[in-house]
Amino acid sequence: MSRLPTLLGAACLALASLCARADSLESAVDAIVPKVLADTGVPSASIAIVKDGRIVLAKAYGLARVQPDVPATPSMRYKIASNSKHLTATAILLLAEEGKLSLDDKVARFLPDLTRAQDVTIRELLTHTSGYEDYYADDYVPLPMQHETTAQGVLDAWAKKPLDFEPGTRWQYSNTGYVALGRIVEKASGRSLFSFLGERVFDKVGMKSPIDIDSAPWSAADPLPYTHYALGPLRQPPIEAKGWMSAAAELAMTASDLARWDIALSRGEILKPASLKAMTTEMVLADGTGTGYGLGLFVRQTATGRRRWSHSGEAAGFLSANVIFPDDKAAIVVLTNGEGPAFQSIEKKIEAVVMDAALDPDAETRLARAKELFAELQKGAPDRATLSESLNAYLSPQAVADFAASLGPLGTPTKFVQTSRSDRGGMEFREYSIEAGGKSLSLSTFILPDGRFEQCLVFAD
Repeated sequence: MSRLPTLLGAACLALASLCARADSLESAVDAIVPKVLADTGVPSASIAIVKDGRIVLAKAYGLARVQPDVPATPSMRYKIASNSKHLTATAILLLAEEGKLSLDDKVARFLPDLTRAQDVTIRELLTHTSGYEDYYADDYVPLPMQHETTAQGVLDAWAKKPLDFEPGTRWQYSNTGYVALGRIVEKASGRSLFSFLGERVFDKVGMKSPIDIDSAPWSAADPLPYTHYALGPLRQPPIEAKGWMSAAAELAMTASDLARWDIALSRGEILKPASLKAMTTEMVLADGTGTGYGLGLFVRQTATGRRRWSHSGEAAGFLSANVIFPDDKAAIVVLTNGEGPAFQSIEKKIEAVVMDAALDPDAETRLARAKELFAELQKGAPDRATLSESLNAYLSPQAVADFAASLGPLGTPTKFVQTSRSDRGGMEFREYSIEAGGKSLSLSTFILPDGRFEQCLVFAD
């Protein structure tokens, strides 16, 4: 007998399961992003989500440009600002793999004119422990940055001042250190940082959209930056002039391309294992204090012991969040074209959804069964074999009639997502948020170890 029908059936079931998970995730994200944008007044967000080592959702919300309104699309570039730093760090690590430099080289090997270049190492530049004063600490574009400069001009003005502290003794974020790293890449490789990344990273990963915003013109097809002055209307802010972003924040790309980089980084497709370990290991100060930062990435463990690599980025009118969970083959990218905390709020809420799924492998099957039970109650015909004795008693003929009369006219739900899960009384508690027929509802359930429902309560939300 041929096994082909069996194999095809298994493949169809697997595909159906993947589609169900993707639909559930998209529904959850659809409920999150527009609300945050509306609450904060940020015009748009472009997001990409990685699960099981692949991009499962790439979607844009809101307006890329206002008056006239232009909807945001996933193909649009956003400035990723300081999310460029882990790519700059990658360039340094690739050069170290080639023997063209060492992380413990003194800065003087490449940039002898900088303050105490004989005392500061490349590793200290990468980990923000060098002591060089940050040239871009403001959360708006100060007047000097509205006039063109060069990377060398930034270093001449900020990296020739006295150090803020002894190298290796404190952690203090410094864009200046990353500008210096960009110059080191140029000197060690004989080419620009962007050219080096293009060949060694972007082409290999299949990233087609990245541009260097210091040298490439901003496309009329891409989003404009926006801000609010206090609680006022949307305005376009002054932006950084040419030369200021450099290796600290020079890149713009789509959310999907940043997610492709996350996948490649997690898989070890660009860096050797020793380099990736160095990049994602926390820098420890001279006194033994941890910094929470590796080489171009914040690194920590979650409360459940999962590794979490992350960075954020801020350019005038553009903010971004990039979070990677390498052990779960997951990542979240959020790019916005408006100032304020929207990007963080969106990322945090999506992270809860994505990681809840990682921690709760039964979530999708439970959700599917909850949807079935809700539909059965709308029709007045619950499958009583799936209910406990107590719930069967609770769902008296009168109760079932009331469920059907009040829920049936609402039709198929347009939203059905799990909002919480906990254990109690030897059972799983799961609560769901439902929107149907213009009504917002909550469904609370208890599920016995054998999978039968012990509770099914519906209330107006």
